[in-house]
Amino acid sequence: MNEIEELFFEVITPLGFKVSITKRYWEHITTIKHPHIKGMESDVIITLKAPNFIRQSKVDRNVYLFYREIEYNNKNYHMCVVTNKSKGFVITVYITDRIKEGVQIWKKSK
Repeated sequence: MNEIEELFFEVITPLGFKVSITKRYWEHITTIKHPHIKGMESDVIITLKAPNFIRQSKVDRNVYLFYREIEYNNKNYHMCVVTNKSKGFVITVYITDRIKEGVQIWKKSK
């Protein structure tokens, strides 16, 4: 693995599959796609390891959305980490107040 493809982190999800992201792709997400996520790496890792719930995309069965309630700018939101299960990588990360449609396949037990 060269420097460009250097692994940033890898997590095993509650569903038992690994998800990883490279440093280069994390930079892409935090500078181009969603700059407000910069510095929130630990929140992303926690969301993948201990989400409140996981949904499966209606459009692509390999896409799983991990949601966790977070406080952002003194308000309650959800962090959503979108992953590709079959390829084991993070597609994107964002903060939202709306949950995407899809089938809920996992929920944190109380």
